[in-house]
Amino acid sequence: MKDSLRTGISFGLTSAVITTLGLMVGLHSGTGSKLVVLEGIFTIAIADAFSDALGIHISEESENVHTTWQIWVATIATFMAKLIFALTFVVPVLLLPLFTAIIVSLVWGLSILTVLNYFMAKAQGERPWKVIGEHVLIAIVVIAITHWIGDWLATY
Repeated sequence: MKDSLRTGISFGLTSAVITTLGLMVGLHSGTGSKLVVLEGIFTIAIADAFSDALGIHISEESENVHTTWQIWVATIATFMAKLIFALTFVVPVLLLPLFTAIIVSLVWGLSILTVLNYFMAKAQGERPWKVIGEHVLIAIVVIAITHWIGDWLATY
């Protein structure tokens, strides 16, 4: 069960950070609207949490090595991690001007990824900075692409 819980939390947390930040940055650069960014966060928190949980559920089932209980633990952990961590990005958007909230959210999200990957690398006997660098770089690429797409769509 410990592995199933770790799988769900690490997947849900990573997905929450990358998809929510990508969405927030893209919507901000495309619309500049606090309301639209908030709507996007809530949409991601709910719809994508269910989607990711189902994805983990099916992935774990397809491996044909996990018990039903392990599959459901991973499913629920994924859903809860994605939902809760995606919703944490609502706080800065509600409390700060939108541009500042985006910056605070970027720092918060990349910090979450850094801490998660540090502990993951340590548990696996890997060099933490290599693992952190790889995964944070992927997140930054996603964020940059969604920013550029938002800028591009704002021209229409």
